[in-house]
Amino acid sequence: MLQLSTITDCLLISNARSACNNELIQKEAITLCINVSKQQPFPSMWVSTLRVPVYDYPQEDLYKYFDCCADAIASEAERGGRTVVYCKNGRSRSATVCVAYLMKHQGLTLTDAFQVVKSARSVVEPNPGFWTQLERYEQDLKIRRSASHRSNLPTL
Repeated sequence: MLQLSTITDCLLISNARSACNNELIQKEAITLCINVSKQQPFPSMWVSTLRVPVYDYPQEDLYKYFDCCADAIASEAERGGRTVVYCKNGRSRSATVCVAYLMKHQGLTLTDAFQVVKSARSVVEPNPGFWTQLERYEQDLKIRRSASHRSNLPTL
């Protein structure tokens, strides 16, 4: 079944087959497609695109794309746009990117962000390497927020 699963008002997740269906892209008012793969196509209709060239292997470095993707989703939302994130099966790579976005821009913990994504698309399951990268990202975000909070404190 062709389907884009809604995570938030501005973020959807899918497999490549559904994400490349122009009718679905138009129906869901998608303005940005983030393709988390090296080989899957983009939809043929005009939308903004971003490719994250990784395979679904635990040793792939998806971490280095977390901020870029999360910020692109947030920027698109601020403009009133909607983003679909997809990979071949819509299970591991795309789910990992969606979880990273929720952690960074919605302030969710890894566990909570994963549950939100899993509620939208029950088949999601980041591979063990991507899960480890999300754990590292969660820690890095805590450190960044702590440093940002400290720099905003008044000096005595």
